[in-house]
Amino acid sequence: MFALIAWRNLRQGGRRTALLGVALAAVTGLLVLLMSLSDGVNDSMIRGATSLAAGHVNVAGFYKATPDEGFPMITETGEVKAVAREAVDGLATVIDRHRGWSRVVSDASSIWAALYGVEIAQEVRLRETLRPAKLASYVEDLDGLDGEAREGDIDGLAEPDTAMLFATQAKRLGVRVGDALTIRTETLRGQSNTVDVRVVAVMDDLGLMSNWSIFLPKRTILDLYGLDDDTTGAVMLYLDDIDRAPQVMEALRAAYAEAGFDVMEHDPRPFFAKFQTVSGQDWTGQKIDITTWTDEVSFLVWVIAAIDSVSALLITILTIIIAVGIMNALWIAVRERTTEIGTLRAIGMSRRRVLAMFLTEALMLGLFGTLVGAVGGALLAAGLDALSIPIPSQAVQAILMNDRLHLVVEPTEVVGVVVGFTIICGLSAIWPAARAARMPPITAIHITE
Repeated sequence: MFALIAWRNLRQGGRRTALLGVALAAVTGLLVLLMSLSDGVNDSMIRGATSLAAGHVNVAGFYKATPDEGFPMITETGEVKAVAREAVDGLATVIDRHRGWSRVVSDASSIWAALYGVEIAQEVRLRETLRPAKLASYVEDLDGLDGEAREGDIDGLAEPDTAMLFATQAKRLGVRVGDALTIRTETLRGQSNTVDVRVVAVMDDLGLMSNWSIFLPKRTILDLYGLDDDTTGAVMLYLDDIDRAPQVMEALRAAYAEAGFDVMEHDPRPFFAKFQTVSGQDWTGQKIDITTWTDEVSFLVWVIAAIDSVSALLITILTIIIAVGIMNALWIAVRERTTEIGTLRAIGMSRRRVLAMFLTEALMLGLFGTLVGAVGGALLAAGLDALSIPIPSQAVQAILMNDRLHLVVEPTEVVGVVVGFTIICGLSAIWPAARAARMPPITAIHITE
């Protein structure tokens, strides 16, 4: 009965009800879009971080031949992997990569870049995530070339002395697939060394993290730095459930300590931010450093925090607007329906039932408005994501960690928005509804007269 009365009252509200419903739908749709954008950035960061720079859990460390200088390297790679496989349940994949830092030189320019030495046959996640870039994204002179064409193959890294770049790097270096590069660095013994490589693939940018990452065959890294085959930069563990990463990290710390490895205190920073700390410590040999993927990209977490902060501010503002709108609409409804309230009270309707009638009206309006807005916002977000709209600005690409607009709709969040805003509508209606319920019948009749 209350629902029927509420529905009829909303229909009688006419333009006022329609405007308030549209406002509720618009606010809800905007919130769903903001949440989808935030989730999209988070998804891009996870995908980029766990493809380019880190596993879900990383077993790395530093080797110090002298107390004054540390190198991001671990030895006894086979034993390190064996301990991880024995200690971790729900382990999907284990790979290892070498790490380095060098000057990359072309005929036209040069850049500093982080080097990753890989065995491409094992890099399933990397191969699934990356795709060749369009020529127009990194080739300046397209005379006689199709700018939409893509060239190169990441599987070319199976060949010796090859390299895979990203579009921004290729553009800065002025190279394309087939061109030569020289990589110049300093070895563990302090000697300068170079290696000439051939570009076999140029891939689409993957946000900020791809700006400095260059991939080479593992053998090339070993030869460049003069390292033994049992060394590596990091053993990267991929779990069935990424949310278990912190628990797995703690379990591994205990497992490696029990196996006789020296384990560093947990430092939630990427490995390159720890050089100064390690160099200032008085020890030699090897120490294991275990981190999660969030530690390795902690310098990018501010992006998520900034977007979430903006979303929280907008949610607060929009919630206030909704609450004020509902209260004003019901205040007007109470004034306009004074005769109705007086009549209902005169024929015996209790205050509790009058209160319930107005609350039902507010909840119904909130539910319908937010439901339409949430569904519309979710469909719009899904549509924009399906269009894969290119982002022209490199600055925006760096912030969103993708070269294309990426939105992720989480059904549980959409449901939460609908339920939350509906409850807010109900709470906003309590005071005007209570005023209507407290109105004595004789007062209502006198006001009408």
